[in-house]
Amino acid sequence: MAAPAQNHVWVGTETGILKGINLVKKQAANYTEVSSLDRSQEISVMCYGDPQECEVLLGCRDGTVRVFNTEKSKFTEFHECRGGEGLFRGLGVLDNALVTCVESGLLKVWKEGSNENLEVQVGAAVEKMRLCDTQRHKVGTGGKENDLKIWDLQRPEEPIFRAKNVRNDWLDLRVPVWIRDLDFIPESDKIVTCTSHHQVRIYDPSSTQKRPVLEVLFGEDPLTALSITPDGRSVVVGNSHGHMGVIDLRKGRLMCALKGNAGSVRSIQCHKSMPVVASCGLDRFMRLHSLNDKKLLHKVYLKSRLNCLLLTSRDKWEDEELIPAEAEDVKDEEKDEVWNNMDTIVDKTSSKRRKEAQEPSVVAESTENDKKKKKKKKSV
Repeated sequence: MAAPAQNHVWVGTETGILKGINLVKKQAANYTEVSSLDRSQEISVMCYGDPQECEVLLGCRDGTVRVFNTEKSKFTEFHECRGGEGLFRGLGVLDNALVTCVESGLLKVWKEGSNENLEVQVGAAVEKMRLCDTQRHKVGTGGKENDLKIWDLQRPEEPIFRAKNVRNDWLDLRVPVWIRDLDFIPESDKIVTCTSHHQVRIYDPSSTQKRPVLEVLFGEDPLTALSITPDGRSVVVGNSHGHMGVIDLRKGRLMCALKGNAGSVRSIQCHKSMPVVASCGLDRFMRLHSLNDKKLLHKVYLKSRLNCLLLTSRDKWEDEELIPAEAEDVKDEEKDEVWNNMDTIVDKTSSKRRKEAQEPSVVAESTENDKKKKKKKKSV
């Protein structure tokens, strides 16, 4: 039986490989057979299958959802979740049922052991579907020319919130809509989105206003991913040129920048309790930044272009791999006994070389003595 995979970050790649990273041991491992890979196994979305994080669900290009068991360190289940067209744009779990959404706009709830699965059309060109962490039946969707909608899967006939586009610009032209990522702000009804037009917007479904209650611009390049910090007061965003920033959701200003990325950021996730954020993208690196001092804590090269990641909710990583002091002393004593009981080995060839090296010096000394004796005789 394989040992449990105690990793802190799980990463899905374009080549279909699931990679696990242990930040304490500073090790990365592949959990997919490289010999059997093809383009259809590209991993586009990931999520945990249970609160204990014993299962990692992978949404693949071919329309299947693979289940990786972290305790057994192997894939245990494969689910056929084909329907609609395009890649998976969202994956989640609701009451032991899988929730998927593809680019064409088909959101589907796959009930185990039932052929009557719930289907909802959320609009074309979907870029992101995400379940609310606190209210799992609440789902947010958005995409290209497909503005934010919030759905209640218990009443899926109509969205419970449908965002309204902002007013025309100063040239009286319509502002285009292109949502790339979204997330629910904890302990509130608000939701934050980022767009390909470098906009960060906050919507409040509890108010009568359908337009965003706050809008912040970040950089000049398309925003591709976001994640809300543990305190819910700020959001980390990344764009297509590798720039990352932390934006204050209360004041609507840029707090700081997180440097180090060199390619498009594909996925960002903040830890649920620790002030750290993980990110990955097309430059093939997984990075872990500190939100307190903006330092780059870890940087791991993973060889493939990275699409998505999952950060564990465990904390106190430093205590996981510590060995008790008594155990270390026992190991040192055992090593000493082993070394003391070993026989010394004499290298005969080296001793011969030493004798040969010493002989010329002896001969030289004898010749000098003979010369001195001859000189004494002549003087006499």
